Amino acid sequence: MATDHPPGPGPWHRLARLSHTPAGDLLVAAVAAVAVLGLGLAERSAADPLATAVAAAAVAAPLVLRRRFPLGAALVCAAVVVAAAVPLWPGRLVAMAAFASAAFHRPRASVLCWSVGWLVVLAVAGVRPANAATYTDLVLLGVAPVAAGYALRLHRDRAEHAARLYRAETRRVVAEEHARVVREVHDAVGHHLTVIRLQATAVRHVLRALPPAADRALATIADASAAALAEVRAVLPRNGSSLSDLDTLVERTTGPDRTVTLTRRGSPDVPPLLDHAGYRVAQEALTNVLRHSDATRVDVGVDHRPDAVVITVADNGSTTPGAAEGTGLRGMRERARLLGGTVTIEPGEPTGWRVEARLPR
Repeated sequence: MATDHPPGPGPWHRLARLSHTPAGDLLVAAVAAVAVLGLGLAERSAADPLATAVAAAAVAAPLVLRRRFPLGAALVCAAVVVAAAVPLWPGRLVAMAAFASAAFHRPRASVLCWSVGWLVVLAVAGVRPANAATYTDLVLLGVAPVAAGYALRLHRDRAEHAARLYRAETRRVVAEEHARVVREVHDAVGHHLTVIRLQATAVRHVLRALPPAADRALATIADASAAALAEVRAVLPRNGSSLSDLDTLVERTTGPDRTVTLTRRGSPDVPPLLDHAGYRVAQEALTNVLRHSDATRVDVGVDHRPDAVVITVADNGSTTPGAAEGTGLRGMRERARLLGGTVTIEPGEPTGWRVEARLPR
């Protein structure tokens, strides 16, 4: 059975790569020599073929060095055309192409001066009649190749710039996706592990008469969940949680020594992205209360206003300076910022802390 092989680079791609090698430079020079020779023989059938071939090779040979010495190669080509002193000789096309290459590799004003200057020498030397057509050639044959070379360079630079922008944008998107996944892991998995640890610890404190084996099992659960919370680095997909899932979150968070209540106002019809972000903000705020607060009551509010959804999480714990802002608080602020909203964290009244997130519709 025949096996399909992935297609290789096309002929144009291979030719483009070849043009940037010494072999490609030699090939360009050979093609130019053959073209000049053919045109010269066709236009001057009585001319000496050997002299025509030597002149064609001489005017094309400098193209081998067109990338290393762009202006020098162009000047040598022009010098050969002037030395040949043959009116309308096709070799001048090679000199024009050489100056276009020089403008591509060395975009300087001196290239334009030399490109026009060698045509002036042709006119002064009498190779071209000094009439109006001569001055037209000075413009067309001197300026046009330089303009073409410069335009090609601009096109190449823009293509390279676009490629760099594309690579930078790709890296930015990957970094943002990585940051999003990290927030998802921290918000979702971190919350659940925190609840497991706190519930296991609460059972040990409430039921003092537990058998030693059960107490050790609960201690192991608490320790393992704490270790997992510190070590989790896996990538998890979005689970699609929304504000409608806050009832389950509040029920799961409520414990024997902590009461969590949920209050809703307004219509719950919100865009999916806002719905998910609001749930994550409320979840992270509750997780912070479980981790860092001694509160016995937490009030969660979701206010669906015409222009925004306002989520508040307030507790009655002690109002003491918290730890430095970590991944959770940064994640809340980042979620709100991406939606054009804000997150405010301030001491509550009379005690505790109040987190308010305003997410515009």
